[in-house]
Amino acid sequence: MDTLKVERLLVNYKTLEEFKRFKEYGNQELSMLDDLENNIVENDSESPFFGIFFGNALVARMSLYKVDKKYDQYFNPPQNYVELWKLEVLPDYQGQGLGKALVDFAKSYDLPIKTNPRIKSHGFWEKMGFQKAHYEVERDLGENPLIWMPSGVTEKEIVQD
Repeated sequence: MDTLKVERLLVNYKTLEEFKRFKEYGNQELSMLDDLENNIVENDSESPFFGIFFGNALVARMSLYKVDKKYDQYFNPPQNYVELWKLEVLPDYQGQGLGKALVDFAKSYDLPIKTNPRIKSHGFWEKMGFQKAHYEVERDLGENPLIWMPSGVTEKEIVQD
C-alpha cells in the first residue's frame, strides 16, 4: 500500500456489498439501500461515505456529514463543522495508517470535527488530536463525543444553571 488515496464512495449496490464486510454495518447503510430501491439516482457522487481501496476491495471507510453552524452546540465561535461516523478499517489492514489517512482527510476540510468513538478506540482518537467534549446531558444524550478543533477554534463553554 504505497499511497493511501481516500475516495468518495458512490452510492450503488457494489458499495453496499462492500459495506457488509465491515463489523459496524447498520442503519445508514440500510437507509442507503432503501434510497437505491426507491429509485434514487445510482452512483450518487454526493454520498457522505469515503473509503480506501486495496486493489478492488474497500478496506477502510468512514462517513462525513457537514453540519450547518446554526446547529453547532460544540464550538466557539459557532460554525459549520464535520461529523465523522463509522470510521472502520478491516482487521487484516489495521496498523498500516489507513485510519490516520481517513482522519487526515476529514481534517483537510479545516473545519472542527465531532465524532462519537466506539468502545476501546479512545487511544486512537487521542493520537489523532481529538479531546473529550465537556459532557452536557441534554446535548449529548448518553454519548461521549470527542472533538478536534483547527487553529482559532475553541470548545463552546457550557453554562451551568
